[in-house]
Amino acid sequence: MSRRSGMRTAIKRVREAIAAGDVDNAREVFRQSTATIDRIANKRLIHKNKAARHKARLSVQLKAMNATVEA
Repeated sequence: MSRRSGMRTAIKRVREAIAAGDVDNAREVFRQSTATIDRIANKRLIHKNKAARHKARLSVQLKAMNATVEA
């Protein structure tokens, strides 16, 4: 349960960093959360497709933030 909670917290941290508009911090937090999500999927606490879905959605949000900052 604590590992799943850690995953949810990692996802929330990325979303908060994206909402704040801090590109460098968002990239770093995304990298850390991706590692956390992968670790949980490897332990089979969540399905690998669910892990991929979370990472993909966060990646899309991060890329959208980068596009708005660069424009």
